[in-house]
Amino acid sequence: MTQDAPAKTVKPVKTAKKDAKASATPTLDDAERADLDARIADLHKGARTWSSLTLSQRVTLLKALRTSVAAAADDWANTAADSKELRANHPLRGEEWLSGPYSVLGALDAYADTLSKLADGRSALDGITVGRAPGGRTRIDSFPLTTSDKFLLSGYTGEVWLQPGITPNTARQDAGLAQLTPDAPGGVGLVLGAGNITSIPVLDVFYELLAHNRVVLLKVNPTQDPLVPVYERALAPLIAPGFLRIVRGGAAVGSYLTGHDDIDHVHITGAAATFDAIVWGTGDAGKRRRRENRPQLKKPITAELGGVSPIIVVPGQWTDADLTFHAEHIVTMRLQNCGHNCIAGQVVIMSRDWAQAEQFRTALRRAYASAPERPIWYPGSPKRMQQAAEDYPDALVLADRLLVEIDGESDATALQSTEYFAPVLGVVELGGTGQDFFEAAIAHANDQLAGTLGGNIIIDPATEKAMGAGFERAITEFHYGSIAINAWTALGFIVPTMTWGAYPGNSIDDVGSGIGVVHNALLLDGVERSVVRGPFRPFPRSLPVVNGGGRFSILPKPPWFVSARTGAQVSEGMTKFRADGGMLGLARTLLAALRA
Repeated sequence: MTQDAPAKTVKPVKTAKKDAKASATPTLDDAERADLDARIADLHKGARTWSSLTLSQRVTLLKALRTSVAAAADDWANTAADSKELRANHPLRGEEWLSGPYSVLGALDAYADTLSKLADGRSALDGITVGRAPGGRTRIDSFPLTTSDKFLLSGYTGEVWLQPGITPNTARQDAGLAQLTPDAPGGVGLVLGAGNITSIPVLDVFYELLAHNRVVLLKVNPTQDPLVPVYERALAPLIAPGFLRIVRGGAAVGSYLTGHDDIDHVHITGAAATFDAIVWGTGDAGKRRRRENRPQLKKPITAELGGVSPIIVVPGQWTDADLTFHAEHIVTMRLQNCGHNCIAGQVVIMSRDWAQAEQFRTALRRAYASAPERPIWYPGSPKRMQQAAEDYPDALVLADRLLVEIDGESDATALQSTEYFAPVLGVVELGGTGQDFFEAAIAHANDQLAGTLGGNIIIDPATEKAMGAGFERAITEFHYGSIAINAWTALGFIVPTMTWGAYPGNSIDDVGSGIGVVHNALLLDGVERSVVRGPFRPFPRSLPVVNGGGRFSILPKPPWFVSARTGAQVSEGMTKFRADGGMLGLARTLLAALRA
């Protein structure tokens, strides 16, 4: 995949997150090594079988996977919620439906559609609008593509922007990646699974298989050990023919596998510190290799490593309901999964010259304090919370979370360079309004915040309209791999036909938020970024008569909001509709959504 777009200046992310730092000299006994060797040998046999499958046979396999994932969905979501210590009636258990089986079912449908087109001799982009974005870029209108998504997620759209110079014709020709040559062997890939979101390891497995023709050894993060029996049932159609093997283990297993001669590629979702330990080694020897540019890893590696995500709030004339809604929106960006997310919004950038600035701060404090409490469950998070409290001793302690409001005398460096991976939200202020503020906020995020994975923008329809073409030009300068406008970048994660990964340009010696993309069910080449757009106002304020030119949406409050009263019920219902298409269940889900 081409990665030659101009890179944003990489600001190192200071903290580990999804997986623990590798120990200096991890070891395994002979029996453990023999077991891992046998699994890798199985996969090499499976790789030959995979290369022999036609595209139509792969579509059949994806449909079988869909059936097994749907059958495991209840156990999947409930096991995940239990592992995160969410009690049976906790209002946030719905998170595990949307970020688990819902995401995986959607991906399987989208990949099957792409492979079906290729099997018929058509482009993967057949029937999909391909246009232009600023700066000579090609834009793929990649969401929504199904009738159900157009209805259930009305008001939300998504685009994939390709790197400058790639023409629409080239985009159509190259869409398909490894599935354009399905019999070309890709070898065996190692996926070092994330520990925070249960769909991530599975989606990474799919991408290895379909984007690269690589069969996969998945090492599950220890936090996901309770999910292994569920994964084995859900992914049985991949395991039986030898396309997938799943192993447990900590740093010793990871170290042995990354250095194994019969592993051809490594993909990690985790921490920059772990990435560096894999690539360069640890201790003084690792530092020396890095200075001498002699990586210990002798095979290609891709990675998603998170960062500090901005939330730019563009000043405008907002109603009280707007202030409340978007305060809850921002709180969701921080507190979903207790903040243990690679794209949890961490730094709110707002204007000190906004006439409603203090009103919004008040609404934000209220929403942050009143969101449902939940356990801080991810390993190391209490320590990072303590670090944040030490960095900012004057921070507001609101229930189980911290709110850091930077004033003229405070130093925002720690907040902007440390991914706390915990319920810590910060607010910084810049001067200006309109286009001047917007461009200054984008430059601030680019230059001061660590990482390039995801950035969020909240702007009312009238202010966006007043900017005209200047709004899109400014978006072009926002150097993030996923951008959300009046939405959260998590939607770009869940939607399979969007792409997920850092802004291109990173390398193993300056990795930033990672290298490469995943998800990407349209199998696009030369990706630069994804852009999600959502409605500024929910239903019924999204009706044209009161919306001032904004987008219409049927959702009174999205089910992923931590403040959605029926979020758990609606999230489960949406997943089950995705699984079986039952209209009666959908009707009940929609009624519940209206009570959110």
